[in-house]
Amino acid sequence: MSKTPIFVLNGPNLNRLGMREPEIYGTTTLAEIEQMCREAADGWTVRFHQSNFEGEIVNWIHEAVDAGSGIVINPAGLSFTSIPILDALKMSAHPIVELHISNIHRREEIYHRSLVSKVATAVIAGLGPRGYAVAVRSLKQLMEG
Repeated sequence: MSKTPIFVLNGPNLNRLGMREPEIYGTTTLAEIEQMCREAADGWTVRFHQSNFEGEIVNWIHEAVDAGSGIVINPAGLSFTSIPILDALKMSAHPIVELHISNIHRREEIYHRSLVSKVATAVIAGLGPRGYAVAVRSLKQLMEG
């Protein structure tokens, strides 16, 4: 199998990592997380994106679907509200790893029901920023069969 790019997609407010609620999300920046993902990809191309806009994330999911790529996605707050992201992810024939930096099940009830989990191959939550590297390595294994 050829190595299609790994898409790592990040939702709203994740561009503020490192300064946003460090007691929940830590002090690691999104740029540092991107570097962790590229190292974990170990030779695979990584398409790393972040947006505060739902439609832009949907467009990147379409790109991943068209490329035959697996997806690591941290939709952030859109996890719990976005039917368009859910519908776009349903089009993927390849693995999807949903990722959350915090353990969403230990947080307020509004964070307990991710729509994305309905279509995700796997869910990683609560490992902090290092969860991204775990997600990328796991996605690679899933893609390699």
